[in-house]
Amino acid sequence: MLSHHQLAAATRIGMLTRERDTASACDEALRELARALPFDAATLLALDPLTGAHVQVAGIGYTAEISRALAAEFVTTPWYLNVVGRELPPSISEDSEDPVELGPRFRQGWFYAERVRPAGFRDGVTGALRHRDRLVGLVHLNTESADAYDIEARRLLASVIPALAVLADPAARAGELHGLPELGAAGLVTADGTIDLPGRERVRVPGDADFQSLLRAFTDTGGHRLRLLWPVDGVWYRVTLHRHRAEAGLPADAVLVHETPTELPYGLSPRELEVLTRAATGQTNRAIAQALFLSPRTVHSHIEHLLRKTGATSRAEATALALRDGLLRPGADDLGFFVER
Repeated sequence: MLSHHQLAAATRIGMLTRERDTASACDEALRELARALPFDAATLLALDPLTGAHVQVAGIGYTAEISRALAAEFVTTPWYLNVVGRELPPSISEDSEDPVELGPRFRQGWFYAERVRPAGFRDGVTGALRHRDRLVGLVHLNTESADAYDIEARRLLASVIPALAVLADPAARAGELHGLPELGAAGLVTADGTIDLPGRERVRVPGDADFQSLLRAFTDTGGHRLRLLWPVDGVWYRVTLHRHRAEAGLPADAVLVHETPTELPYGLSPRELEVLTRAATGQTNRAIAQALFLSPRTVHSHIEHLLRKTGATSRAEATALALRDGLLRPGADDLGFFVER
């Protein structure tokens, strides 16, 4: 039967999923777990969604060599398949109970002989972390005592695994941290690819080559948010970029992209939106004309049309409206005027 201290520790681990500082929350989760379960060493691993490699996000007691082995080598063992195939975390001592059900005996394998036993550990338990039906990481506990993880201990670990999975999943709370609307596609975009967010459709705009240049420029500005309009295959999208803070399991250049399909606001034409964007940077009609290969008279006509459509009484008012509502189609060279810092 679980003790009051074990129940309290499990509850506190669950509450840590609300913390904004995930790295600190992961460290605290292992400290709370130490109050509930016996271990001399523990590690919380996140599964990199782009490379498939495991990365340590928190650890207690392991040497650097053992930590690397648990992240990189353990997944090559038959015991790893046993771990991910079971809801109740298996332990080292358990492998003598029913070898037919459990598969290869861990104590007879090379990983135990070359990594675990020489480090002085006699028992251990490993749980697969899943969040919304996705494998997102592992938790390893090891102890120098034999037969430390009975059925009750493993059930307790299983009860906190959902919370540990949220902490280990780099995409679990990205939308929540940035206050994204419930509707719309979203993803964490890096130089190596897009990380889908649980429960969200995959974003389309990062597939556009010009938008990729814009993303790189946004990262270089050091800004925190940018709102704009962007076309892909004839469909316009309202897009918001958020700089996502660096954390374990994510590259430092990760940008959260949120998009929703839209019609161009106020009935603006794509060319009028382009003129409005350049006007918002302070360019004169002549400078806009040169940049867009238009005559100054044509630019003047576009300005008149967009003022009438938006209801703005002046060029300055139209600029303020564009900045306030993200009525912008910027290029990579224009971002310094529009990024929120």
